[in-house]
Amino acid sequence: MEFRELIQVRRSVRRFTGGVDHDDLAAILTQARQAPSWKNQQTARCYAVETPEVLEALGDAALPAFNRNSSRHAALVVTTYVKNVVGFGAEGPENEIGNGWGAYDLGLHDAYLILAAKNLGYDTLIMGIRDAGVIREKLGIPENEEIMSVIAVGRAGENPGPRPRKELEETVKFF
Repeated sequence: MEFRELIQVRRSVRRFTGGVDHDDLAAILTQARQAPSWKNQQTARCYAVETPEVLEALGDAALPAFNRNSSRHAALVVTTYVKNVVGFGAEGPENEIGNGWGAYDLGLHDAYLILAAKNLGYDTLIMGIRDAGVIREKLGIPENEEIMSVIAVGRAGENPGPRPRKELEETVKFF
């Protein structure tokens, strides 16, 4: 798929009819690793949940009802970044952003992930409302990683249309 078409057809899906093939999920996660990162530190981490029992237990314990219902029948990928690495030097934070650079790099990683998924025929939903403590406990995520999002990946059970976008002049200033 051409890149222009890929970014135009990618949507947040809130109803899935099926998950993702394991090999396809591995390919998606491999492609996401190509995202740029501060000094190539690659601090993004993923926890891919595919088995029905773990999906159900994690969803029931860590997701509010609307996200649990929206992501039913999809695999879940929890994305994190290793704290205090990206944007940090020997003396501490390189600038006022600090760990914001880890979040920035993870955002790039997650963008690659959702576009790679779409390119392989899968759809996604990024969920930020979740219980990070429960996710950390259930998946054994170390304390030095910041949990950011849970991304549902699967076959769409709906075809949402395009959402309105602000005019370019509202979001960009040319000099």
